[in-house]
Amino acid sequence: MTRPAVIYMCYDGILEPLGESQVVAYLQILADAYDIHLISFEKPADTARREHASRMATRLRASGITWHPRRYHKHPKILSTLWDMGAAMVLAVWLSFRHRARLLHARSVLCAAMLYPARVLGRGRFLVDIRGFWADERVDGGMIRADGLVYRVLKVMEKMLLRRADHVVTLTRASVPVLRNDPRLGRTVAPITVIPTCADLKLFSPGERHPSAPLTIGYAGQIGTWYMLDEMLAFFAAVKRHRPDARLLIVNKNQQAAIHDAIVRLGIDPTSVEIAGTDREGMPAYMRRMDAGLALIHPFFSKIASAPTKLAEYLGCGVPVVGNAGCGDMVRIIEEDRVGVAMADTDPVTIEAAALALLDRLRDPDLPDRCVAAAQRHFSLGDGADRYRAIYRSLVDEAA
Repeated sequence: MTRPAVIYMCYDGILEPLGESQVVAYLQILADAYDIHLISFEKPADTARREHASRMATRLRASGITWHPRRYHKHPKILSTLWDMGAAMVLAVWLSFRHRARLLHARSVLCAAMLYPARVLGRGRFLVDIRGFWADERVDGGMIRADGLVYRVLKVMEKMLLRRADHVVTLTRASVPVLRNDPRLGRTVAPITVIPTCADLKLFSPGERHPSAPLTIGYAGQIGTWYMLDEMLAFFAAVKRHRPDARLLIVNKNQQAAIHDAIVRLGIDPTSVEIAGTDREGMPAYMRRMDAGLALIHPFFSKIASAPTKLAEYLGCGVPVVGNAGCGDMVRIIEEDRVGVAMADTDPVTIEAAALALLDRLRDPDLPDRCVAAAQRHFSLGDGADRYRAIYRSLVDEAA
């Protein structure tokens, strides 16, 4: 029996850890029933790792996925994106006609814009899978101005694409009423399904803690646009005032000098901090050394629709989370599942109180098991794939 053709487009590279964990992992599960054509945008530094790229190509072929990698262009700033978009539009239209695609799956509003001509010219249904409030993220991240022409154009495009979607996937329950009712997002009438950023819970799983290991507060991931490094360091300093033996473990590959500078600037003893780098496969071993994981994120409007991958990964490893309000469903999950400390804000007084609350919660011997159970309840890769499968089935049946 011929499998229905699906065109899946993501602007992230699948040779990057995020693309591998949040795109390839799902598609390998879905490819048993669908003929998937994957269009991704790969950075030159990643494609230069020829052995890694070859392994990925082999992995996709073995899963029955046809990969159409595009080179990601960064300069000149706007023209490079327009070039990427134009070439991808032509490719998507050709693939749509060549394989009679029944479903067009866009992983972001930008990808939805690139797939839209194929939607208009072909017969495939249109799934818009948002990873945040796209145009507003560019404002919140300081990339464009809220009063500028680029933002206005992006908002018109975003609203049009969300209104034309046959189905919308979002990462958080908190974003659903905004998508439905806020005119800034177009008030979509399409069915909406919430599928958070899930984790491979076979990889991110609990391990044995050495009984003499020091109290370790951890952070895993990049710093910069969204994550509040100074506030996370201030939280560790507050813990250390009450537990002088406490240590900080930061797992970050490419920004270690900036992290070290911040540690010195805030007067934290560098000998109490370990900074390490690893790949995705090595990350669980570092997380298992943590007694609590930090995820303090700037509470911008756009973050209502964000679900940090590290939340799922910390919990999967049995590690409670310290998070703050304003980022998707994170605080709701922490409070309802009792798997860490949720902060209303990141003021010094709040940070001090949260540090004491964490030390109190860590005395609960059932806390790690609750974390693992919460990860399985909210962030199972299999459950996420099942939700995608149900959406695919409904849209493909409509397109038949």
